[in-house]
Amino acid sequence: MEAEVEADLQPQEELREPPTRMTRQQTLTLISMASVNFSSMICYSILGPFFPIEAEKKGASQTMVGVIFGCYAVSNLIGALILGRYIVQIGAKMMLILGLFVSSGCTILFGLLDRVPAGTVFIALCIIVRSVDAVGFAAAMTSSFALSAKVFPNNVATVLGSLEVFTGLGLILGPPVGGWFYQSFGYEVPFMVLGCFLLIMVPLNIYILPSIDAVSSKTSFLRLLKNLKILLLCYVIFTLSSGLGFLDATLSLYAVEQFHLSTGYVGLIMLGLSFPYSLGSPLMGFFTDKYPASRSWFMVIGGVATAAGFLLLGPVPFLHIPRQLWLLVIMLGVIGFSLAMTAIPIFPEVIKCAYDNGFEEGLSTLGMVSGLFGAVWSMGMFYGPTMGGIITQRLSFEWAAAIQGGLAFLGAFLLALYYVSHPASSQRLPDKRQHMDERRPLLNE
Repeated sequence: MEAEVEADLQPQEELREPPTRMTRQQTLTLISMASVNFSSMICYSILGPFFPIEAEKKGASQTMVGVIFGCYAVSNLIGALILGRYIVQIGAKMMLILGLFVSSGCTILFGLLDRVPAGTVFIALCIIVRSVDAVGFAAAMTSSFALSAKVFPNNVATVLGSLEVFTGLGLILGPPVGGWFYQSFGYEVPFMVLGCFLLIMVPLNIYILPSIDAVSSKTSFLRLLKNLKILLLCYVIFTLSSGLGFLDATLSLYAVEQFHLSTGYVGLIMLGLSFPYSLGSPLMGFFTDKYPASRSWFMVIGGVATAAGFLLLGPVPFLHIPRQLWLLVIMLGVIGFSLAMTAIPIFPEVIKCAYDNGFEEGLSTLGMVSGLFGAVWSMGMFYGPTMGGIITQRLSFEWAAAIQGGLAFLGAFLLALYYVSHPASSQRLPDKRQHMDERRPLLNE
């Protein structure tokens, strides 16, 4: 009680200083979220180097390969919307644990699909298993985003940027590890090994992740989407994820056909995308938390750089630039770093916009924002591989990449117009109550 009275007597400027050390609960939450991001993304990313090739052997066309990748996004979209709405009722910790368990089981099952007959049966089972896996992934990631924002309310971008290092590490290791296991041991082993690794994360997170209490509130996605700025940010999220989905479904086949590379080397090429993203994410997170006003133009510049990267990835035929492997790798690096510039500031920007428009500060709103983020991301992950596969089959990889770059440029252009016509308002300073809450444990033991 005396400590609280003392805090009330402190000057407002002193109260606004964030705590210098993390609490035990914050540390455990950070470890838990890092393990979830790493294990989930390494399992997600192993398909890129070899699955499109294996699926073609099983009678799947380029378009159907895109559908198999895209169905994951549709189920993720539905799951993110529902789970984001009911995160308080289910419980953030329970949602995360169940999501990891479902995703690990589906990863193992996916490794057994090479034993089923080729053609329709193979394609149908791929779609079913991937769809269920997507719901588990949506549960884990929705709760992960919401918990991170709840536990670190004034350093959301810094924490998410730091966690994206582990996301990027999973994306970095997934393709080469998956490609190496596939080349050395066949189709089943990559899924068995990484599925069991993901399963190990279940008891680990049961032990280290604290529970969190929250009160449900009457919020809705429609209320969020009535805000023009949030709509524009959602479109930018869509362009980011559709670009990644496009590369997942088409890059490996393009690299094999044009440069005659093995699946192991294709996995190494994909490092050109994930490695710069991993390096850039914590830098963008720290800088945009320290200078919140910079978020808007980082997103605009990142969108323009992403567009340029996709135009030169092929490169687009009207530029008359010959195909070069080194140019492909460099442009993947440009896309990876520009994704960090754009993606990391978006989540805290949407949260701030929701709070500024009267949403209650708490897990319920964070769950809604996290669910919306996941749903829009999934829309892009469906559009990217599905339409990318169709355009690649009808035209070429070069034109499909150029169209993807056009979507990214449109997002950057619209966002720039909004920020020019709506000068940035002053950043809302947290009130004394919020910082008083930061000085005591944020989660229950």
